[in-house]
Amino acid sequence: MDLSAYSVRTDLALEAHDLASSGEQLIPGVHRSVDNQDGIRISTIDITSNEGAQAIGKLPGHYITIEAPELRQKNTDLQDRVAMVIAKEFEAFLKKLNISPNAKVLVIGLGNWNVTPDALGPIVVENIMVTRHYFELMPDQVSPGYRPVSAVAPGVLGITGIETGDIVQGIVEKSKPDLVIAVDALASLSLERVNTTIQIADTGIHPGSGIGNKRKGLTLQTLGVPVIAIGVPTVVFASTIVNNAFDMMHNHFRRQTDNTGTILGLLDKMQENERLELVREVLNPLGHDLLVTPKEIDQFIEDIANIIASGLNAALHEAIDADNVAAYTH
Repeated sequence: MDLSAYSVRTDLALEAHDLASSGEQLIPGVHRSVDNQDGIRISTIDITSNEGAQAIGKLPGHYITIEAPELRQKNTDLQDRVAMVIAKEFEAFLKKLNISPNAKVLVIGLGNWNVTPDALGPIVVENIMVTRHYFELMPDQVSPGYRPVSAVAPGVLGITGIETGDIVQGIVEKSKPDLVIAVDALASLSLERVNTTIQIADTGIHPGSGIGNKRKGLTLQTLGVPVIAIGVPTVVFASTIVNNAFDMMHNHFRRQTDNTGTILGLLDKMQENERLELVREVLNPLGHDLLVTPKEIDQFIEDIANIIASGLNAALHEAIDADNVAAYTH
């Protein structure tokens, strides 16, 4: 029986690492560090070997995860500080990839603008400071401290009838950027991380990966230029919530009594594959898995998209420094 459709799914390298290591065991070829900055948690994961990549289920590369749970409280000061952190971390990615201050950058906003949890990329594109046309039409009037930046939201296969990867590849071949930034919605293991966590990675991205619908990848191999992926979890699979609920109930009752079997019955003895089969049986009448997102998603998605755009604007244009990034956040 194929239970892969109901297995635990996450697009976050941080969560994949925790699953593979159980929070304690070291994984060969994987290095992790954590930095806490007054309500902002920055986790760095470097996957340096194929062994480590297979253990975690992520491509070798450099992953930065920025967590700020209080973002849901409309804390404008925290939003400004998160934008500054994004700018700083993204500048480090640019230096690591040897992207010069004059290099041309293309920002791709992946996702469906008609579906709120999937509209992150298009909203980020709306707030990106695009300058490529000025360099093309009036280069002598461009102030120092800016670089050629273009941005596009190519839509999804269901809207255009064309693979997103093919659209992006055509744009890259025509505009010839030195770097591609792809922004997309992701899936998480935890509702607490939805719209409060940002992942930056130098491994590229597969459009639709957040809902398990992987299309043609946007990577260095497919586009011929470096690709930095920025993702925010906006949904959680119902099957993931059900699996987590089993563990949460077991841990809760175990703190109360040693006789958890009396309370949970067969659930207490079930192995993970058996739990997955049970989830499959429960969800099978629906014909599909469900995606869960907070009821406040409309405001959350606007806020997090503005934060990402502000951080990118500060990182891509030297004229916008970290001190005045707040002017581009609200």
